[in-house]
Amino acid sequence: MIIVTGATGRLGRQTVDRLLHRVPAHRVGVSVRDPRKAEPLLARGVRVRKGGFTDPESLAHAFEGATQVLIVSVDQFGEEAVQRHRTAIEAAVKAGARRVLYTSHMAASPASRFQACRDHAATEEILRSCGVPYTALRNGFYAASALQFLGPALDSGQVALPEDGPVSWTAHADLAEAAAAILADEGGFDGPTPPLTATRSLTFGDLAGLAAGITGRPFTRTVVPDDTFRRHLAGAGVPADRVEGLMGVFTAARAGEFAAQDPTLTALIGRAPVDPATVLRERLA
Repeated sequence: MIIVTGATGRLGRQTVDRLLHRVPAHRVGVSVRDPRKAEPLLARGVRVRKGGFTDPESLAHAFEGATQVLIVSVDQFGEEAVQRHRTAIEAAVKAGARRVLYTSHMAASPASRFQACRDHAATEEILRSCGVPYTALRNGFYAASALQFLGPALDSGQVALPEDGPVSWTAHADLAEAAAAILADEGGFDGPTPPLTATRSLTFGDLAGLAAGITGRPFTRTVVPDDTFRRHLAGAGVPADRVEGLMGVFTAARAGEFAAQDPTLTALIGRAPVDPATVLRERLA
């Protein structure tokens, strides 16, 4: 049985949906914190069990009978995130899974300027020593994150953010399709995949230009000093560790950590990935 964690989240939910086009429902199970949110999957024949990364006993039940487990990374920074991933990996191995898969990041490295990528690198190290074959899905930076950073700018036309660099913004739907393809073709990738990315890399200045072309309205890109942006985030109630985590997106982008493009995603999903302009157009519509 293929088990997917976080199946009520954006990436996990879409991965299960794509997987059900490739394998029978009785071969798919999900581990979720709130099974009530997964009732639509249950209705489709998917096994739904409660499991949380802070509760190894719940994971033992959720992962029972697993042949593969896809661990969708948590939306946190730092040691707590790595520890939760470790708990899930150890539970998958203990449950007898013959392969553990993990949603990593294209720029995963202990030397990354982005804390999440350092966390992914630490988790990949745990995978390397877990005792069973593993696959680290080196996902491109989520295009949805670009929209979150743009936020009010999509209405005001004022894109005021720190200095950045080109990023291969990649759609959740494409990464979910790739994850499903890899799960259905067990063993197709051992260890880290190549970067699973869109086919072009864009700065926020580029996105501002696209937004102007889509809407016919002016969009202005201005550079906000890092410290000013930190104060803005702190003033909005963002916790200090998350402020630094978000700032790392910009410092890493400036260093070119997210600029790579690779044809692997295109090959996996059998078509060109969704262009960031399409994601932006859908949001503006």
